[in-house]
Amino acid sequence: MNLSIGRRDRNRPANRRAGHKMSADVAQNPALRAIFKAYDVRGTVPEQFNPAMAYAIGYGFATFAAREGARGGGVPETLVVARDMRDSGPELIGAVIAGATRAGLRVIDLGLGSTDMLYFATGVLDSPGIMLTASHNPARYNGMKFCLAKAAPVGVESGLLEVLAIAEEVLETVETPIVVPEVEHRDLLDDFAEHVRSFIDADALRPLRIVADTANGMGGLVAPRVFSKLPVTLDLLYGELDGTFPNHPADPIQPENLVDLTRRLLETGADVGLAFDGDADRVFLVDELGVALSGSTTTAIVADAMLRKHPGATVLFNCICSKTVREVIAERGGTGVRTRVGHSFIKEVMAGTDAVFGGEHSGHYYFRENFRADSGIIAALVVLEVLSSSGGTLSELRRPFERYVASGEINRTVADQEALIGRARDHYGSLGASIDELDGLTVDFGPWWFNLRPSNTEPLLRLNVEAPTKAECDARVQEVLELLGVADPS
Repeated sequence: MNLSIGRRDRNRPANRRAGHKMSADVAQNPALRAIFKAYDVRGTVPEQFNPAMAYAIGYGFATFAAREGARGGGVPETLVVARDMRDSGPELIGAVIAGATRAGLRVIDLGLGSTDMLYFATGVLDSPGIMLTASHNPARYNGMKFCLAKAAPVGVESGLLEVLAIAEEVLETVETPIVVPEVEHRDLLDDFAEHVRSFIDADALRPLRIVADTANGMGGLVAPRVFSKLPVTLDLLYGELDGTFPNHPADPIQPENLVDLTRRLLETGADVGLAFDGDADRVFLVDELGVALSGSTTTAIVADAMLRKHPGATVLFNCICSKTVREVIAERGGTGVRTRVGHSFIKEVMAGTDAVFGGEHSGHYYFRENFRADSGIIAALVVLEVLSSSGGTLSELRRPFERYVASGEINRTVADQEALIGRARDHYGSLGASIDELDGLTVDFGPWWFNLRPSNTEPLLRLNVEAPTKAECDARVQEVLELLGVADPS
């Protein structure tokens, strides 16, 4: 690829340490704004997201990172980047590198890697980072995740809008084709695998049989390296890196994407199944009977384990986690802190509370000693260590951590999210429910509760309900949906 920079960019200083202000004559770019989400950038390639945009965003983030470093008294000199296995990755990461280099930072390219490996790299290298990935989205998508040094989060409330503003101006100057400069390449996979294993006592593991479905995503690179020095037998399903996802989508929260894993688990008599998403920062576990654990169940198991190792510590859980999580934390003598949904919010609260661990119902698990970043494979190892010490099966281990019945997330397309949330607030408030608006609306009657949140990116309402029994959970779901006028016709 070749790079040409427009005249205005040639005249712009390569290193904007002093900061950046939008020019008055620069119009907003609707196409660029459309791919900026609450926590990241994501869109179809090339219709929504193309190399010129990647260049502009790379420049914008490098400039923002340098500015943030200057405010903190330590201007970064390097930016670390990595990418997942999508076919559009090589061209887009080249454009990112070109933009970041033009902005004045030296780039270290990790090549192929998982998102949690990128977070690890920003910690050990003390550098900001960009991960090129669209996570669990289909093959035609790609995107970018960002963090400052030590995996400090960057989202809409912590700098992402500044990156957008800079990128909008720079995008006007980009000419194609784009030339990628020579940069340093570094392999941190073995270092990352050793770091992951440091969270457990490997000698305490019993010889478990594990099936890992990596869905042709980055787990196929990372999982074998992590498990290679552990006393387990790993059966890798769809381990070939293939960004077209030829076998099934890399979205393990959807039950249909666990079918192949469950079949292999039952056929082989394995002890545990692991299902990773595309960039391998999330994991869902499946027990030996072929039944998946929810993110809340895994959060409760890991919280219990972390509090055994760190008595009295603080543990975070987001507002749609099961009530079991807060009960387990209290029973183990820890301090539970409830948070908004989303990694940037959770990492901020972790820093403020020095929490040892945080979990989300969606399968993200955060660890203080992992630079407060999330890692599915670290959480999986913690559960395997607990399972080994229990001497039983995963189906037995999970039982004390599943005290209620959850609906799972129910999404409805609506025209006016706030109006419907207000309707629910008024109705249930008049009935004496406990109401809070930490994230959307949470209505709590004690034995049963629900959370109603607007999507950050789509005209959707997301409903999560929990109750003591399945019959009551189903009835409460129907009740809420009927109140909102979005129940399925019977």
